Order: sequence, then structure tokens, then C-alpha cells
Amino acid sequence: MVLSAVAGYVVVQYVTGGTADPGCKVVAGDAAGTTYEFTPEQAVNAATIAAVGTDRAMPERAVAIALATALQESGLRNLAHGDRDSLGLFQQRPSQGWGTEQQVTDPAYAANIFYEHLAKVRGYTELPLTVAAQRVQRSGYPEAYAKHEPDATVLAAALTGTSPGTLTCTGRSDATSKATGPDGVRAALVRDFGREALQQAGAEVSADASATPSSAASSGGTGTDAGTPAAESSGRTVTVPVTADTSADGRSAGERGWQLAHWAVANASALRIERVSYAGREWIAGNTDSKWRATDSTGAEAAGAGGAGGGTGSVRIVTAQ
Repeated sequence: MVLSAVAGYVVVQYVTGGTADPGCKVVAGDAAGTTYEFTPEQAVNAATIAAVGTDRAMPERAVAIALATALQESGLRNLAHGDRDSLGLFQQRPSQGWGTEQQVTDPAYAANIFYEHLAKVRGYTELPLTVAAQRVQRSGYPEAYAKHEPDATVLAAALTGTSPGTLTCTGRSDATSKATGPDGVRAALVRDFGREALQQAGAEVSADASATPSSAASSGGTGTDAGTPAAESSGRTVTVPVTADTSADGRSAGERGWQLAHWAVANASALRIERVSYAGREWIAGNTDSKWRATDSTGAEAAGAGGAGGGTGSVRIVTAQ
């Protein structure tokens, strides 16, 4: 009886996506306001999947397919076990040529090779999601992906930046995290977005988060955007520029900015991020409602300018000491 109870508990936790209480939420930008709640662990993995997809210039539909697949295969958790030798977010099998055990349990690698196979599926953007996913995965349960499509679609819109200000997390610090401070943020940016993101962020790391734009400039530092709030003296800041040029897949600067902002919020627990600012709005860890709020009296206007359709500037990420 005890073993049956334990087994039942494990199954329930697997189906619901983990043992922790949901700490993150994404709300659809449409009138329906569909919501999806998930854990910080799931948020980090989902953000990585989306970042790898857009770095490959894959469309939002591809990201939704990847997220739905990972939701079905692993509950968006990087599993060290599975059926036979299946491992990782997508339960990829080393024996079937997906990579080594180390590779398929690296979320960025796993996402990249999933997209590599998806790109070879003719007309995948026009196929039903479950069909496109199945042509990559060759699962024994080919219809199982369909039930995750609504959640994956909402997640993809937020994590690719087309739905601005829709992803929030409580930001409770992960006590096991070792990748903290600006160095940890830069390393995570490179992990998910590639070397270019590090080069951009590295040029905009302030040595003292309490420095104002003028004092940072006078001391040889970088300073911050005039429209963003000053960092608290207890934190340190990484500022990631968002250029006016659209990306290779036609995404606007505003979409790129919101993708980076949502990425930072999704990684808040793991990287001990306290505050994220973009386009006149900011998210602060620990708020009971965890909403994106206007930073000043002109925040609403700035937020509109920096929505999914356009806007330039920088994403400002403040970490704990």
C-alpha cells in the first residue's frame, strides 16, 4: 500500500509538472486572457527553448511546437531518466543518434537539435501541431502533443516577445544557484542566445549598480538609459541594448526586447534577478501580484512605443549581490 501511494504521488507530480508550487504565470495578450501557471524550473527551460529557436530564426509556430513537445515528453523538466535511454527535455535517445547523454541533457543543445529536425519537416508550420511534433519525435503516443497546444501557444507568444508584459514570476531565489550576479546573467545569455548576446551585454555592465548615468560615465563606466529607474545599491546591473534593426526572421526590436525581458524574469529565481526594466515598464521580484508596472508618469506612453510592434532602447536586469 505504501509503495502504491508513493507511485501515485510520483505520477501526479509528473503530470502536473513538478513538486513545487507554480511561481510563474503567463497571460494571453488577447481578450480571452488565457493563463498558464508553471514553476521557475519550467520557466527557465521554456525560455531556453524559445531563445534557441529565435536564434535559429525559427518562427513563433516552431517555438510553440517545441514547447508542446517538451511539455508532453518531460513536463518541461530536464529529466535524467526516461523510457529506455530517453533523456532530457525532449526525451531524446543517444542510441538513436540524437547525441551523447551529456548533450541531450543540455537544454540548449536538446532544443537546437529538435529545431534542426523540425526544419526538415516539409510545411511544418501548416501542419497540425501534433503531426509536426510526431514527425520529429516518432512517439508511441502521436496524439498526446495536441493537448499541450493551448499552453504552448501562450508561452511561445510571451517568450518570443510578440505578447509584451505577459510573463511574470515571483522571483524567489533558488538557494542552489551558483550563477549569480552580472557574470551569471551574461553566461546564461550566451548559453541561450549565443555569443553575440554576451558581446552586447558585456559592453553595458555597470561596475556599481548604484551609479547614476552621469557618475558612471565620469568614472569610465557605461551608465544607463535615461528612461530606466536607477538600480538599487544592493544590486548589480546588466543592460542589454535592443537595436532598431529587425532580426533575420523579421521580428521587430520591440519583440526582441520583450523576449529578453521575459527571459530575464523566467530566469529570476535561478540567477537571483531582482528587477527587470524595458519600454517604460518594470517587473520587481517579490511583488504579491508580480505585474509589470509603469516606471513613471510617462510609462504608459513608453510601454506602448516599446510593445511588440516597435520601440528601441535597452533591457535592464538588476541582480542581487
